[in-house]
Amino acid sequence: MAAAQGRLSDGADGMDDAEDTAQGRGGGGGLPPAFRAAVDALRAARPRPQVEVEPTPAPQRLAPYAYALEAVVVDGEQELADGRLVLLHDPEGHDAWQGTFRLVTLVRAELEPEMAADPLLPEVCWSWLTGALQARGLAYGEPSGTITRAASHYFGGLAERPAASQIEIRASWTPREGLGGVPDTAAHLASWCDLLAQVAGLPPAGPGDASVVTLPQRRGPQSR
Repeated sequence: MAAAQGRLSDGADGMDDAEDTAQGRGGGGGLPPAFRAAVDALRAARPRPQVEVEPTPAPQRLAPYAYALEAVVVDGEQELADGRLVLLHDPEGHDAWQGTFRLVTLVRAELEPEMAADPLLPEVCWSWLTGALQARGLAYGEPSGTITRAASHYFGGLAERPAASQIEIRASWTPREGLGGVPDTAAHLASWCDLLAQVAGLPPAGPGDASVVTLPQRRGPQSR
C-alpha cells in the first residue's frame, strides 16, 4: 500500500472514484459542493507517518454519495493493524444519522490471546474510538458500533500454528457540519488514524485523552 502523502495529494484517481460513485447514485449531476469539499479535505490530509492511507472503491448502496479510504499501520516491513473509513453523504438528510454526512469504519488487529480474554476489552476498544474524537475536540453525534473478538485454533496439518486472536471495531458516527454544511473531515481522518495507532499498540502522536486506556503491544505483527 502506498504511503499516505503519495496517494492523498497527487493526481485525481481518488476523486475520479468518488465522482463515479456519486454519478452512479446521484443521477449524473456532478458532486454536491459540500461533498466535494469534504472529499477534498480528506485528500489533502496528512496522517501520521506510520499510517499509510489510500483511496479504495466506495460502497454504492449506503448513500447517494460515498468516498472510501483504506489504511494500514506499519512498523518497518510489518503490518500492525488495518482499517477502512467511508464517508457517506445524503443531501436530503437521513433520520438515523441526524445529519447529511456519516462516517463508517472497520478497524481490526491481532491480539495476544490473554489480552483478547480480558472481559473489559470491548469497553476499552470503544473508549479508543470516542477518546480519539474527543481528544481532537470534534463534535459528533449518533455514535453506534460493535466490538468483536475472535479466536482461531489450528489442528491437524496446521497444528504448529499458534492460536490467534483478533479484535474488530465496526462503528459509525455523524460528524457535525461547519461552514457551508461541510464537516471537518480532515480532523475526523486524523482521529481515525489515532484510533488505528491505538489498536496497533503505538504510542500517542501527541497529548491525548487521559481517560483513554492504553493496552500493551499486541501479538507480533505480520510481515508485509
